[in-house]
Amino acid sequence: MDFVSDALFDGRRLRLLTIIDLFTRECLGIVVGQSLKSHDVQEALTAIARFRGNPDVLKTDNGSEFAGKVMDRRAYERNIEIDFSRPGKPTDNATVESFNGRLRQECLTENWFLSLADAREKIEAWRTFYTQVRPHSAFTWSTPSDYARKHAVSRGKQKQLEPDFSNSGWT
Repeated sequence: MDFVSDALFDGRRLRLLTIIDLFTRECLGIVVGQSLKSHDVQEALTAIARFRGNPDVLKTDNGSEFAGKVMDRRAYERNIEIDFSRPGKPTDNATVESFNGRLRQECLTENWFLSLADAREKIEAWRTFYTQVRPHSAFTWSTPSDYARKHAVSRGKQKQLEPDFSNSGWT
């Protein structure tokens, strides 16, 4: 998990929370708002866990939204390890940093956001494209969704509608 900042057309602040599956590189969610707090992080994690289950590990930086009591309690109650990157070492969380670079290059710099609703719509469309349509060289030019399905089948889970990666980590 990480945050990305941008702006609406009129200069008002725009903040995005990105959540990536470390194994499949699927973008599980992008929360878009003007001011995101730890409560927003919790809501996003709860929504994703409803269809994905809880991860074993959450990899993130030491930002106040991730390092506070609310996140500690959530992790403790769900037996989730929080793996904080070292201060000033973005390479500790290279997967999300790479994703955020693609998000900025392919979506944020290519779009003009007229409102918060417009930003949410365009960013969600790009997230869906990135996860379900855009091929990735790391997966021999498969999409993250295809890679997730192939992995689920190889583990004997082909009867599930959604693959179970509850033992994976999110960043």
